Amino acid sequence: MQEIEKRNRIVKRVAKELRDGFYVNLGIGLPTLIPNHIPAGVHVVLQSENGIVGVGPYPDDVNVDEDLINAGKETVTVLPGASFFYSATSFGMIRGGHINLAVLGAMQVSASGDLANWTIPGKMIKGMGGAMDLVHGAKQVIVMTEHVAKDGSPKIVETCTLPLAGRSCVQRIITDLAVIDVSADGLVLREVAQGASIDQVRDATGANLRVGAGAR
Repeated sequence: MQEIEKRNRIVKRVAKELRDGFYVNLGIGLPTLIPNHIPAGVHVVLQSENGIVGVGPYPDDVNVDEDLINAGKETVTVLPGASFFYSATSFGMIRGGHINLAVLGAMQVSASGDLANWTIPGKMIKGMGGAMDLVHGAKQVIVMTEHVAKDGSPKIVETCTLPLAGRSCVQRIITDLAVIDVSADGLVLREVAQGASIDQVRDATGANLRVGAGAR
């Protein structure tokens, strides 16, 4: 599968998780593509932790405003009614439990919902970002990621080996191969992507996976 096709598959499936009236925070990377795929009739308010409520889709070349950026330092648009405020107020919104859904990327997710998504030891990073606050302040956390890393190793593992952003904080994982829920009894396969198989998902997953009724 081509890389662009794989990413679009993940983004479109995650966009289906958005519910009318939700306040949503999108992490850097893949999640920032979601605004271009929000289903018709679904109205959500996108929040960026650098201090924007009402983020819109990416701008076209004609409408780029270099001063209007999201937390990932990418240029964005804003929708009518958008507001701008100090980042401390933004984090107060997150920590106060006012975000319905946070969608984040991942380097690893464990069987118990631990999330590693901010650094790989030995590699240069810009900073931790807002993930530590989002994973515990948002009412729901969904991880969107490719099922395996570039070297073919599983990103869904029994125990994370990379530094954590949060423990037991992820409720759902959506990849190019599957939709997997984190439950008290471990990982549950809910959906298998078109063209994939249960065996393929299991082989690409580095943790025990129980198959839910809807995935069969």
